[in-house]
Amino acid sequence: MLLVLMACQEPDISQKSTPSETALFYPDAKPRVRWWWFATEITKPSVKHQLNWFKDQGFGGVEIAWVYPLYRYQQPYLKRWNGRFYEKDSTAQKWLSPAWTKVVSYAKRYSDSIGLSCDFSLGSSWPEGATYLSAKDATQIYGDSLFEQTLTFSWEYPRIGKVLNHLDSTAFERFLTPFAEALAPALKGSRSALFSDSWEIKLNATNKIWTKGFEETFMDRFGYDIIPFMEDSLDNFPHVRYDYTRLLSDFVIEQFYRPFVNKSHALGAFARGQCLASPTDIIDAYALMDVPETEAMLSKPSYARIVSASACLAGKKEVSCESFTCPYGFPNTNLREEQTGDLKMIADALFAQGVNQIFWHGAPYNGLGSDSVDFFATVYVGPNGSLTEELKPFNAYMQTVSQYLKKGRTYTDVAVYLPLEDGIMAGPYPKSKQRVWVWGQYELRYLRPPAELEGHHPIWINQSFLQQARYENGRLYAGDAEFSQLYIDVKYLDNEALRSVLALAHQGLPICLKQKPAEPGHIKSSDYEQRLQELAALPNVRRSFQQVELQPPLVTGDSLPDYWCRVTEEGLYLFFAHPFCKGLTYPLTSGDAFTETTFSRSVKIEAFGKKIPLLLSFLPYQSLLFHIDSTGKVTPLDIEFVPKDPVVKAKSEERLYF
Repeated sequence: MLLVLMACQEPDISQKSTPSETALFYPDAKPRVRWWWFATEITKPSVKHQLNWFKDQGFGGVEIAWVYPLYRYQQPYLKRWNGRFYEKDSTAQKWLSPAWTKVVSYAKRYSDSIGLSCDFSLGSSWPEGATYLSAKDATQIYGDSLFEQTLTFSWEYPRIGKVLNHLDSTAFERFLTPFAEALAPALKGSRSALFSDSWEIKLNATNKIWTKGFEETFMDRFGYDIIPFMEDSLDNFPHVRYDYTRLLSDFVIEQFYRPFVNKSHALGAFARGQCLASPTDIIDAYALMDVPETEAMLSKPSYARIVSASACLAGKKEVSCESFTCPYGFPNTNLREEQTGDLKMIADALFAQGVNQIFWHGAPYNGLGSDSVDFFATVYVGPNGSLTEELKPFNAYMQTVSQYLKKGRTYTDVAVYLPLEDGIMAGPYPKSKQRVWVWGQYELRYLRPPAELEGHHPIWINQSFLQQARYENGRLYAGDAEFSQLYIDVKYLDNEALRSVLALAHQGLPICLKQKPAEPGHIKSSDYEQRLQELAALPNVRRSFQQVELQPPLVTGDSLPDYWCRVTEEGLYLFFAHPFCKGLTYPLTSGDAFTETTFSRSVKIEAFGKKIPLLLSFLPYQSLLFHIDSTGKVTPLDIEFVPKDPVVKAKSEERLYF
């Protein structure tokens, strides 16, 4: 059957999905904003008014996200909404009706007329689902025929929809068809993105998610029956869990992410998506997106480096980010009291991990003359918010930095093997690191590159890209990247990955193998140990990185700030984030960015055969951007934006509701 055949295939992440893939989808680099349309009557005058306001504030476009009627989620948050009470509202255009299509199409046409882009979320609420999905098209859990995950944020409430089975492309087709038909008129004009949000399938389903054909495909691929292990708990069998998760990854990629991208193109749109927390090889999943998107602050900014690596390997030029989500804690903490200095610290932390397109999260729809509606998990973007005075210059700042970071390609030197096998084998995070939608170490939420590689601008690489890489003239070529060497520091290494590494090593690729890995998976390969010994015996494979280090670090110095580098024909663009951005974690305390101190770092840049000394002087709240040409000339670039001094506020006792 087609489902089984597709799931058995290794994901072809080298496949070019569209001829315009190397083009910029957001060429002006202006920040965009997610625009929450609640289930109320959406009027043309209000749409026009808000779109004009967005343009005046320096936004480059919107992403319309359709969500619940306001009264649906008020009870848990009445105190945070200052006691405002929303009456039941029956004025909303019926979901996917001609009236709905008409007002959505108007929003797109008017956006086009004033030079704004207009993207659309994939259906109402998240994760993907609908009221018209039958039980056979909904999320399935092994051994629990009564399981269902419902949509709690849907426009159609109180009608309750089911969450899509992301392991079945025919279910996805049935989900998408009514939505695509209703949205089709709005997709005319300038090219829009369809947006798929982060994976938020219930955590108790992580080791039980299932679909028809999974058992047979598993037997064909791994040669044993998974059912006895499913009857127990996969957490009791880490090696079986590894096999299960690798196959699950192929199902999710081939049955959901690839169809999502292909259908977006067929509709004349492009695909922007968040794959974080999905049970996939995360680099393979992100590599399919036209615009891969990360998220912050519910995820640490450092997670963005995985997304940026995927974009680099796949030749994608833009990395977007759902930015400023609940920076002070979930839900609704310090809403309308956010401080621009704190948000700038987050933005700069993201830029230093390769993000070059900001999406604010976000702006609530308000009727004409109103500014009273809030969304419960965001920062507030609206006329009467605390950010409004500085919003336009702050957007201009982020546009300027993003424009520079879209130039050329990402600088690459050392490829670092992504420790996905370790994450799968490790199982759940410790309770202290778990949150809603954060469960398994396969998510790699807290991953940073090895400290000894900091100055080399390390880029993650995974098994699929290594299998397709080539070693020529002393360089490892993988997608849009070229590397001098490969760094591996993992407890577990997949057998197929070992085959690829060994083949590249025999061709002469310098490899740092920090430790002896073991083979994950229930049935072991008879020659794994032999290949591992063969690899370790090669003269170009060493345990110490210093013994295989081929070229000096791009940047050296004590207490290096986080940085990102792009390379063009004219030279390098180096962005150094303010030292406060390093290791930024969630949640912030309001005013965390406050400082009256200038921080200095003496660094050396080695580029174009030259050693270039550079003094980094970080004024309060300032990050730095330099251009270095092929002669070694250093030019500071003007990215100055000075927010008001943040006011340090006491931590809220109610900010985390996980």
